[in-house]
Amino acid sequence: MAKDINLIAQKYLTKIVELRELIHMYPEDGYCEFKTSKLVADTLTELGIEVTENVAKTGVVGLIRGKYEGKTVLLRADMDALKLQEYVDVPYKSKVDGMMHACGHDGHTAGLLGAAMILNELKDELHGNVKLAFQPAEELEGGAQPMIEEGVLENPKVDAVFGGHLWGGLEAGTLYTKAGAIMASPGIFTIKIIGRGGHGSMPHQTIDPTIIGAEIITSLQTIVSRINNPLEPLVLSIGKVHSGTAFNVIPNEFEIQGNIRVVNDATADRVKTQLENLVKGITSIYGATYEFNFKMIYPTLVNDADMSKFIQSSTKNVLGEENVFTLDEISLGGEDFSFFCKHVPSAFFFLGIAESADKPTMHHNPYFCWDSKETLTLSKCMAQIAYDFLT
Repeated sequence: MAKDINLIAQKYLTKIVELRELIHMYPEDGYCEFKTSKLVADTLTELGIEVTENVAKTGVVGLIRGKYEGKTVLLRADMDALKLQEYVDVPYKSKVDGMMHACGHDGHTAGLLGAAMILNELKDELHGNVKLAFQPAEELEGGAQPMIEEGVLENPKVDAVFGGHLWGGLEAGTLYTKAGAIMASPGIFTIKIIGRGGHGSMPHQTIDPTIIGAEIITSLQTIVSRINNPLEPLVLSIGKVHSGTAFNVIPNEFEIQGNIRVVNDATADRVKTQLENLVKGITSIYGATYEFNFKMIYPTLVNDADMSKFIQSSTKNVLGEENVFTLDEISLGGEDFSFFCKHVPSAFFFLGIAESADKPTMHHNPYFCWDSKETLTLSKCMAQIAYDFLT
């Protein structure tokens, strides 16, 4: 069947590439994937696949019913883009100002549509059902949990879930996965420093929140370098800073937004306390006040051991044994696929898209770019996994 899947996939190469590049040209923010979800629903409908729309607002679920009774497997793709201006000069460059697919979700969506095309041709051989979940808002607070709450794992009941991520740090055509923790738990925090604004020429009459904020930003890294156990994974990054409206006005407030990445709940709880203690101490020295908000948004993504081994054994059939590997290290990126892992046996994998191992393409970057033909590789892997699981 691996040979058949490779042959069937080639028939759809042009269509899959067109879909990926069309989605790329019209990126949409989380829970606003209206054009993308319509394209997904229309494509599935044209294939004669059962479609449910408006799941978790913009999510779409397709259902391929096999000819024979059996289990149900769910394949998942995320659809949302990032608020980022694209700088890559390609024919399918983003036409939406300030938005781009800088993480590969356009490929995930088109890749799962390609898997749907392949599996739809094989439905008379399937022992069970394939659910196709096109999920909104992975980059925000996650559309996976709302989809689960709205019944994506029921009717028919799902026995296993598989997902993958096109990965710019791995050579194209290689697949990596591992049992256990594979991606971190991300958290977001917001710090608002409230000082006393005034004229730029009279700083002694103000409580300058910008100076306080700069000190806090610098000091935050000591939580990683001097307070946290260096053998315990922790990343702390500042992503957004906002203050002021004019060059000659010392502002009243200074806001910092950032994120942390951990692999266990105890670390998250401790970092939350350490963050607020640091902010409280520095603001009090200068006579300012503060507001502090902190939230862990996804749990750690933990692969089921049997399902991760299954991914490796299955995808060797389409990629070749020499291109399937066991991941050595956990990624400190976050993924709300982790919510599926809490409910049914599930596993996640990384599929390389880099030109070569020494020429990675960086995610969440305005120059993020990869060959659209790699979308077909994802389609083949997803189709093979679903077929083998049901067989």
